[in-house]
Amino acid sequence: MVIATMNDGDEARIAARTRVKRLGSAKSKAQLRALLLIAPLLIFLLLVFVLPIALLLTRAVDNRAASAALPYTMSALSAWDEQSPPDEALFAAFATDLKQSPRDQIAEVAKRLNYYETGMRSMLLKTARTIRNAEPPYKTAFVAIDPKWETQHYWTIIKNASPPFTDYYLLAALDLERDASGDIGRVSAENAVHVDVLIRTFVVSASVTLICLFLGYPLAALIARSKGAVANTLLILVLLPFWTSLLVRTSAWVVLLQGRGVINSALIWLGLIDPAHPLDLIYNRIGVLIAMTHILLPFMVLPIYSVMKSIPPVYLRAASSLGAPPMSAFLRIYLPMSMPGVSAGGLLVFILALGYYITPALVGGPGDQMVSYFIAYYSNQVTNWGMAAALSTILLVAVLILYAVYNRIVGIDRLRIG
Repeated sequence: MVIATMNDGDEARIAARTRVKRLGSAKSKAQLRALLLIAPLLIFLLLVFVLPIALLLTRAVDNRAASAALPYTMSALSAWDEQSPPDEALFAAFATDLKQSPRDQIAEVAKRLNYYETGMRSMLLKTARTIRNAEPPYKTAFVAIDPKWETQHYWTIIKNASPPFTDYYLLAALDLERDASGDIGRVSAENAVHVDVLIRTFVVSASVTLICLFLGYPLAALIARSKGAVANTLLILVLLPFWTSLLVRTSAWVVLLQGRGVINSALIWLGLIDPAHPLDLIYNRIGVLIAMTHILLPFMVLPIYSVMKSIPPVYLRAASSLGAPPMSAFLRIYLPMSMPGVSAGGLLVFILALGYYITPALVGGPGDQMVSYFIAYYSNQVTNWGMAAALSTILLVAVLILYAVYNRIVGIDRLRIG
């Protein structure tokens, strides 16, 4: 009887293990099917979002243009001590590269070298055009084209451009540079631009976030406490800006805020301001804050509203019945319960505001442009992808740091959209 009981127990354990394996196999198959369903979306995001951003960010440290276009020159410069005058072998290697490399590669190298020393672009392009028909001795030919080739300074610049990776753009994005000895220091005051732009970007974004919170919280509370058609009408008014493009909304503010625009004309008609001195509402920080607040306000209202809608009204009635004043009930009950929506709306508005470009460009002045304006400037006007990528990297890192601090203080798990 004992043996039979043990066999029954073994069979039960084997059956249990079999069921567990089957359940595990079924779960794995279900997870695999779910993964296959979302695989096209993941591949799409990887190809059109993650990969392009990663390739752009690598431009911040990429420095392979010079070594690719001037391989013989870089090989000769590796043995040069930077103290003695450049010899004929170095000039011959440089001439070989200028003759063999495509013109577009030489132009790219010239543009990059010009970042280090103003005038290098025209100097190198002129030399590349002329040296193609030159014969040895090449040192004499180079010096005849431009006497600067005889000095060590310009050869040192070319040698410093030989490493495949560089921190030049990242340092420049922080208004830093390396001196002749390789030490990092601040750039001159007249060239220090980017740090002020980054600070301005965060100040404007934080200001817009606070204004949106100040205006959006009461509006969300009003919508949450309204009933029927009133609530629907208010929601439609909040969502109405989404029905027009960002450019149209910003252009409308240009019409409203200009010196003889709708707002100033109305104030003059009411006799509130002097017709000779209309309010200065555009092409300054005020115009930027007004336009950005109008555009981003729905992103603050909707998360707060969705959280407020889920707060039972009975809580406030219970507090009132227990003798709590309305303000005390709001501060101790309603406000803490609505904070997840405030956190979500604040984070959403702040991150969106950091990347604004069109609105500050149209309604702001020269001193109101944010970092996205300079990223577009380096990308589209001067075609300096290294600086554009460096500014993008600095902004991304700063946002990630702020996000980590936010998560540490508030907790990302407290965010609620509804």
